[in-house]
Amino acid sequence: MNPHCASTTTLYSFSRAVIRLFAAVMLRFDVKYQSPLPPGPKLFVANHPSATDPFLIHLVTREEVNVMITEKAFNVRFFGWFLREVREIPVPVSLTGGVAAVEQARRHLERGSSVAIFIEGHISPEEGGFLPPRAGAARLALSAGIPVVPVGIYLRRNWRLNIRSGISGEQAEAFWYLHGPYIITVGKPVWFAGDPESQRSVRHASAQIMEAIKCLAYESEERGRFLMSSSLLVRFVRFLALLRRKRITASF
Repeated sequence: MNPHCASTTTLYSFSRAVIRLFAAVMLRFDVKYQSPLPPGPKLFVANHPSATDPFLIHLVTREEVNVMITEKAFNVRFFGWFLREVREIPVPVSLTGGVAAVEQARRHLERGSSVAIFIEGHISPEEGGFLPPRAGAARLALSAGIPVVPVGIYLRRNWRLNIRSGISGEQAEAFWYLHGPYIITVGKPVWFAGDPESQRSVRHASAQIMEAIKCLAYESEERGRFLMSSSLLVRFVRFLALLRRKRITASF
């Protein structure tokens, strides 16, 4: 094995373990599959309610997934190096840059890697709902001929933290989700056929994928209502607080 590939695989496995630990301790993380995932490269297409999603999407499969992430994240010192090392895919803001990112993702798929993309292109509206679907996911599905796996994510929007940062060289803000229920429903794989250069085919595929994601996100929301809202960490802190109160009471 190429030494660089081996180090990349090790770094990916380590980072995925860190993400899983974060999900176990800080979130009420839950994933449900409507059917088994198909073998080989897949295109995971999800809604985008928070800036934490590009990390947690790695937990939907044990296989390596290359996630399409805004190019701004790659401009952050060290973090950008890390994203490149684990083969994430930068997505420029410009239209021409977006086309190049889709082409790069297609090459990842052809090499046998799975790819994840957030169909809305930006974080979902603060007030709820979804942004209109972007064309990238549909173009990828039509050009690569691989199964599309829709993913619906639900979280408590009012629990997100609006964090403003200038570490990428410019002021930016994003909604991060660091605590609470994070519910994922992974849908059945879908295959699409058609011309990726045909606007009609792209619009049709985009609409189908977006509708599937909406249904899955609503299913995640319904399931999330019956899960405890507190993370493992918060429940542990509450347990310690209860023990402390009992000790104080017993001392009188």
